[in-house]
Amino acid sequence: MRAVVVEQWGGPEKLVEREVERPEPGLNEVLVRVHAAGVNPVDWKTRASGALIAWGDVPAVGWDVSGTVEAVGPGVGIFRPGDEVFGMPHFPRQAGAYAEYVVAPARHLAPKPASLTHVEAAALPLAALTAWQALVDTAGVRPRERVLVHAAAGGVGHLAVQIAKARGAYVIGTASAAKHQLVRELGADEVIDYRTARFEETVTDVDVVLDGLGGETAERSVKLLRPGGRLITLPGPDDVPAAPEGVSAAWVLVEPDHLGLRALADLVDSGRLRPVVDTVLPLADAAKAHAIGERGRTTGKIVLTVV
Repeated sequence: MRAVVVEQWGGPEKLVEREVERPEPGLNEVLVRVHAAGVNPVDWKTRASGALIAWGDVPAVGWDVSGTVEAVGPGVGIFRPGDEVFGMPHFPRQAGAYAEYVVAPARHLAPKPASLTHVEAAALPLAALTAWQALVDTAGVRPRERVLVHAAAGGVGHLAVQIAKARGAYVIGTASAAKHQLVRELGADEVIDYRTARFEETVTDVDVVLDGLGGETAERSVKLLRPGGRLITLPGPDDVPAAPEGVSAAWVLVEPDHLGLRALADLVDSGRLRPVVDTVLPLADAAKAHAIGERGRTTGKIVLTVV
């Protein structure tokens, strides 16, 4: 099968397309024919250094996948060949989603939202599960709480705005001025231009902050929390700021989640969640996709088409 692999750590040009052995599903696994693969910041960070994840024998790239079940291994009862599925298998082990086929534990996947194309579905798993696990599972966002989402037009942020809104929250987002209209269309009640205003001088009494930036942003954000407030940071454990008495700060690393994917699919098919796809490229242009993503100007997600 065709797959994009990393032959040497470094820049986007280190991504190359190769013919590799097609995997076979084992116990409780399914073989998925990939229609589309999402591109995430963790993809190019691991490509650059080989850090963060456990590599297999072939340094294949990518996690987000949407496709069709080709075969099922022994013990699988929830899928059959021909089922359309999406998910983020194996994370933080490498899944190798930039390929024609990928093997995944059956419960690392879920039925694809019926209202989405494979390209749209491939934009969801890692970013949407990150937002869901941060806001719902960890922070427990409740109706009428005030939620601040940083980088609200980004891959995780634009989905977090919608998830928080679906939970009944009052949502505040930070984004550049050019992206304010989109963020409002996604459900934000307020949008702050981080280039012209300091958010801590505009926002007060926040119940939950979702911080995808870390560093100084996390330090400034934790001071906005009212008693009982929760800050969730995503870049890494070193970005968790010291929390004042009465509030909490935590780091969340996304993990495969069958039930979370089903909940997200329900939001999508009920019209309360939609992925924004910024750029669609063929698998052969994976290096170009990484180069675009590393510029940090993407609105929503980048997706590779495979078939």
